[in-house]
Amino acid sequence: MNLSSKRAWLLAAASAALIAAFLLYPEHRQHFFGLIPYAFLFACPLLHFFHGGHHQGRHPKFGERQP
Repeated sequence: MNLSSKRAWLLAAASAALIAAFLLYPEHRQHFFGLIPYAFLFACPLLHFFHGGHHQGRHPKFGERQP
């Protein structure tokens, strides 16, 4: 296998990551599932900020009509 190409390195890295995940999952399963609620709490403000939650004054003011 020629490891000089980018695709070969990517395949080797992905394979190593899958093997590491398979071997580490049983030992650290409880830690992983314990962090999921915090991940959702951390994701909420990020999604609000990056999804355009501020709208930058696009709403009409009180009493104005939209065109």
